[in-house]
Amino acid sequence: MKQSDPRHNRAPVPVSRREMLRICGSGFGMLGLAGLMADEARAESASADSPLALRAPLFPARAKRVIFLFMSGGPSHVDTFDPKPRLTAEMGKPLPFAKPTLERTKTGNLLGSPFKFNKHGQSGIEVSELFPNVAACVDDLCIIRSMVADNINHNGACLQMNTGEQAFSRPSLGSWLTYGLGSENQNLPGFVVISPAQPAQGAPLWTSSFLPAAYQGTLVSDLKNPIANLSNPQLSPAAQREQLDTLNQLNRLHAEQRQQDSQLNGRIAAFELAYRMQTQAPEAFDVESESMATRKLYGMEEKNTETFGRQCLLARRLVERGVRFVQVYHTQTAKRSSCQLWDQHGGLRTELPANCAATDVPIAGLLKDLKSRGLLQDTLVVWGGEFGRTPTAEGTDGREHHPFGFTMWLAGGGVKGGLAYGETDEFGWHSTVNKVHVHDLHATILHLMGIDHTKLTFFYGGRNYRLTDVYGTVVKDIIA
Repeated sequence: MKQSDPRHNRAPVPVSRREMLRICGSGFGMLGLAGLMADEARAESASADSPLALRAPLFPARAKRVIFLFMSGGPSHVDTFDPKPRLTAEMGKPLPFAKPTLERTKTGNLLGSPFKFNKHGQSGIEVSELFPNVAACVDDLCIIRSMVADNINHNGACLQMNTGEQAFSRPSLGSWLTYGLGSENQNLPGFVVISPAQPAQGAPLWTSSFLPAAYQGTLVSDLKNPIANLSNPQLSPAAQREQLDTLNQLNRLHAEQRQQDSQLNGRIAAFELAYRMQTQAPEAFDVESESMATRKLYGMEEKNTETFGRQCLLARRLVERGVRFVQVYHTQTAKRSSCQLWDQHGGLRTELPANCAATDVPIAGLLKDLKSRGLLQDTLVVWGGEFGRTPTAEGTDGREHHPFGFTMWLAGGGVKGGLAYGETDEFGWHSTVNKVHVHDLHATILHLMGIDHTKLTFFYGGRNYRLTDVYGTVVKDIIA
C-alpha cells in the first residue's frame, strides 16, 4: 500500500500493479510487462487487420448468425408445406389454365399429393405427414408459401438462390455476410459449407467471386475427418509460429509488388487461420464429445438419419462458437449420394418420403437444441431448395422443376413463428398472394442481420455490385 502524506488527512490508496512494477526492483518489472504488452498489441493488430475482423451492423440486428439447410434438387411444396385440397380433388384432370411458355419438360395432368396434411401447434398450420417432427416445431416456423425464382434449371436456380445471380460468378450469400460483418471467432472460418457430396454447380455456390478470397466458404465434405492435415507432428507450435512469421515476411514482400491481389492476400490470411485453427477446430468439429441424449436428438444413433444429423449437429457447434454462416447441403443419405437428392422426376412416392425421413429428425433436433440453449432467438435457420415441383405429373410418379411458386421456411433470428405467409393458387402453380422473390428473401436475411441490402456493396468492373443487384424488398410482415 502507498502511505498517505502525514500532513494531510487522507486514507492510504492502493498501488496499481503497473506502478509497483515501475518503482520496485529499479523498474525491471516493466521490461517483462512491456514484452507482454507488445505480444498483446501484435495480436490485437493482427486481429484488426484480419479480413474476418468483427464489424458492427448498420443497425440493431435481430440475428447474429445463419444456418441455411439446403435441400439440393428442389423439394415439392405441394407434398410438404403447401396443402392443396383442390389439386387432390381434381387429380387426373388437365390444369385448367395455360401453362407458362417456360416449360422444361412437358408434364401431364394434375397430380394430387399422395400424402396427408394435418394441423399442428397452436398456430394450426398444416404440414405433411412426411415431416412429423418438424411439424411439432411449427410454432417456431415462418413458412413462406409464395416464393418465386427465375430459372427452371438446377444450375441457374441454385446459383440464384445462393448468389443472387443465375449465370455469372457472383459472391455467395455467406461471402457477403462475412464481408459485411466479419466473424465472432477469429480461430475458425467465418463461412463453412457442410456437404458430403457435391450439389449442383458445386463450388460456385459458396464462392467469394470478386470479393476478397478470404470470404469464400470452407468446404467440409468428409464428416468423419472434417479438416484434413490440421496438425503438424513434426514441429512444435512455437516452431510453426516462427516458420509462419518468416513465411509472412516473404509473402508481404511478394504482395508489395502485386497491388490488390485478393487471392494472394486470401492465401496469406489462410495460413494464419490454419495455424489458429489447430487450437479450436478439432474441438469444434468433435461431435463425438456430445452427450448420448444430444446425439439421439439429432438422430445420429440411427442409420437413416446419422448423416444429416451429424451435419446439423456440426452446424450447431460451429454457430455456437461464433461462425457467421453455415450452409448445410442435403446431398447424401444412408442409401445414396446425389447432387440433386430432391429432384423427384420419378419415384415421388418412395424417394421423397426417404429424403424427408432422413432429414426430419435432424432438423427438428437442431431447432429444439438451438432453442434450449438460447441460440434460436439470434440464429436464423433457413430451409428450402432452388425451386419447387410442378402440381402436374411427369410420367406417372414424378414432378418437374417449378420456380413459379414454391415454399421455404425460416425460424428464429427475429422472424414471426407460427406464421404461414403468402399463397399459391388452388393448384400450387402460381404465387398469387404476397409474392416473395429470391432477391426479397436475400434482402430480408441481410436486414435481420442488421444490414441494408442496398448499402452492402463492392466496387468491381466499373460499378458497385450487391447481393440483390438492383432488386429486392425486405419482407417486413414476417419480422417479429
